[in-house]
Amino acid sequence: MKTILLTLLLVFNQNFAMVTDSVRSNVKLVLAQKTEENIDIDGELSEQIWNFGYKITGLIQKDPYEGKNASEKTEIFVAYNDEDLFIAAHLYDSNPDSIVVRLARKDAFVNSDLFFVALDPYLDRRSGYYFGISPSGTLYDGILFNDSWEDDSWDGVWEAKAKITKDGWTVEMKIPFSQLRFKEESELTWGINFRRDISRKNESDYLVHIPKTEGGFVSHFLLLEGLKNIKPSKQFEILPYITSRAEYSKPVNGNPFHTGSNFTPGAGADIKVALGSNLTLNTSVNPDFGQVEIDPAVINLTDVETFFTEKRPFFIEGASIFNFGQGGARNYWSFNWSNPRFFYSRRIGRNPSGSTPEAAYVDYPEGTHILGAAKLTGKVLDNWNIGTIQSITSRESAVIKTDNLISTTEVEPLAYYGIVRVQKEINSGMQGIGFINTIALRKINEKRLLDEFNSSSVVTGIDGWIFLDSSQTWVFAGWLGFSRDAGSEERILSLQKSSARYFQRPDSKNLSIDSSATSLSGSAVRFVLNKQKGNFFFNSAFGLISPGFDVNDLGFLSRSDIINWHLGAGYSWTEPGKIFRSAELGAAVFQNYDFDGNKTFEGIFHFGFAQFLNYYSFNWNLAYYPETLNNRLTRGGPLSINPKAYQVNLNINSDQKNKFVFGIGGAKQWTNTSNFYSAYFQIEIHPVPNIFISVSPSFDVNNDFAQYIGTFTDTYAKTTYGKRYIFGELDQKTFSAGIRLNWTFTPNLSLQLYAQPLISSGKYKNIKELAEGSSYQFNIFGQNNSSFDYDNYIADPDGSGPAPQISIGNPNFNFISLRGNAVLRWEYLPGSTLFFVWTQNRNDFENDGEFRFGKSLNKLFNLHPDNIFMVKFTYWFNI
Repeated sequence: MKTILLTLLLVFNQNFAMVTDSVRSNVKLVLAQKTEENIDIDGELSEQIWNFGYKITGLIQKDPYEGKNASEKTEIFVAYNDEDLFIAAHLYDSNPDSIVVRLARKDAFVNSDLFFVALDPYLDRRSGYYFGISPSGTLYDGILFNDSWEDDSWDGVWEAKAKITKDGWTVEMKIPFSQLRFKEESELTWGINFRRDISRKNESDYLVHIPKTEGGFVSHFLLLEGLKNIKPSKQFEILPYITSRAEYSKPVNGNPFHTGSNFTPGAGADIKVALGSNLTLNTSVNPDFGQVEIDPAVINLTDVETFFTEKRPFFIEGASIFNFGQGGARNYWSFNWSNPRFFYSRRIGRNPSGSTPEAAYVDYPEGTHILGAAKLTGKVLDNWNIGTIQSITSRESAVIKTDNLISTTEVEPLAYYGIVRVQKEINSGMQGIGFINTIALRKINEKRLLDEFNSSSVVTGIDGWIFLDSSQTWVFAGWLGFSRDAGSEERILSLQKSSARYFQRPDSKNLSIDSSATSLSGSAVRFVLNKQKGNFFFNSAFGLISPGFDVNDLGFLSRSDIINWHLGAGYSWTEPGKIFRSAELGAAVFQNYDFDGNKTFEGIFHFGFAQFLNYYSFNWNLAYYPETLNNRLTRGGPLSINPKAYQVNLNINSDQKNKFVFGIGGAKQWTNTSNFYSAYFQIEIHPVPNIFISVSPSFDVNNDFAQYIGTFTDTYAKTTYGKRYIFGELDQKTFSAGIRLNWTFTPNLSLQLYAQPLISSGKYKNIKELAEGSSYQFNIFGQNNSSFDYDNYIADPDGSGPAPQISIGNPNFNFISLRGNAVLRWEYLPGSTLFFVWTQNRNDFENDGEFRFGKSLNKLFNLHPDNIFMVKFTYWFNI
């Protein structure tokens, strides 16, 4: 492996040449000029301040020719009055008819000419805001954090206009001070940087050029001076809403709860209040999230919960403050490490999960209502970053009908969720320390639910980092966490047996079930060491998650009982050569153990990336996994074996600036007995500047030699501890496609359409049982005196012997789904929006394992759909 890697390094090194020394801007600081002039935000630089005021020039290229002067001239102006910060720019272009003008909805990045300003109002060299605009008038904004990361979930209320001119294009921005958080001082000094993108040239220019081999972004900003006697506005914003929702579905004969239609009005409000100059309080009463994009359908045959990203505005705005364990370092590699998320906001307002008594018909609620939520973010004391969310969700009940009696039964208890996050960046970010605490409390009325929900859960963590040298090249970071769940004996027993830990494993040396326990506790830790400046990079980590650790009440954890480490390194070429514009090669080794000392995974991983001079690029991964033990395959049973495996991935992408962009790729992973293949093709089309179309079909083939089916008790199964662990050889085929259309009529009026067809089939053969623990040997039913009835799916392990027959049921499946939604969004006034939303869902399931694409597609379009239509009206009051 070393020989191969060194050879590749030499080959790439010969294709890269040195460029001239970086050209540095002579600008030392940026001066903001106060103006009493009335500035009309129309994109025309007609005001005197723009014609006779102080201007900034001298942008430097980051791409395509790093360190050289920008290919086109740019003049930038900064002014302010008592309430607003103004930014203006004249972006000259020698070929103004070639300016790429593409219109998109707010924050939707498309390949277009762009202009941005980035601000660090606290001058903490770690955080800030950015504001941008394209020549078409599309606005962009977001926050900056951890020096080099960004988050576009933050939405400010501000104005900007752009205009194409005979010699380029011009920009005017008006950013109210009320939208920014900063210290209240008579004279303010902020950090500032500017960026200009020239799309047709793949060019990005910055006022402060940061070499690609350097780290950070905000820490390099120039000083913005001249702001005097600015007092933060007393921000008080109210965003009330009203909704009307109509649901139409196929009526179910005899079911009194599914008549085919349902109409629901709704109302609520979001409130944002500035508490002093440094804190912002967001509260929401009966929040509604009907305008967010629907989650994709998935087929999950594993024992791990599917993770879905958060899409609800209240929770995603400013969510970066709640990031835990990822400060200081730029990269947090993970090789077979199930990194716990201490806060997973989708737990708040999740779908109810409680059971119901036996009934003929059940009307089960679709979601849990959030009665109220409050979020406080900002800085306190000596620049301590703080974020807290406090939320209460309602008690949810299902309506059931038994005989002629209709009654209600609780399926989700009244719950309180709280999270507190604080973090302190010390010595201009050279060190950092943070704390997080989450708590979930439930008031459970139904005795049945005491065994299904935790009564309380508490998680606490400490994180931090320290740069080991003054240049911030080497960084050591880490975190430590503790958890405790409390509940009834049955509830804690179910946690012990859950797929995250499997305490019931019969051959475990250190794990065992405690059926009398009413609490579960655990801990976890992770340390990383990174070299993140220069062409050579290094990344290593060590972590462990104790068997009892659990964050799933308000976080996300797929696996506990893990000890993991990796060691990785590589080299990046950032300067264009004769063939490649940039490239990267790297490799890593990694291992996993459980707390019994079993080696449960290990591998050697190689990755690479290269971009040609024409901006086409490709990347690849290669991996080898030696044989190890598996403590999850039997899902609570004895150990088995992970056969040695191999993996190859390859992806190719075209130049992103073109009207037609494509990507193609595939993956293969195989052992001596199993194979997995995956292929995808993605195209993005801009037929006209304001329409974006994306289609990304994929096709997967999974030939799994041992797909788990079930566990059955049998005292005669001596070699597997009194239980039979049943598997089958699975032939699974899955087709899926993501289809998007974004049609932007104006910067404030857009239509988004998303649809996802999914067809997946799975056929099982050679039904079998694990022969003995710590092996990958199986007894196939139908051989050696055993039998299997494929008509009724009944197995007999020993024919005429004493072992009982096993009825496994038909495991074959054919699942088809079509789901999507359309959202018409009109921001009729700044901050005030009208939504029209249509959501549709069709699906069907059969115990048929045959993959018939045409038949399934025809059936999919003939299914009766469930439709939801919603109108949502919001109005922004700034008091």
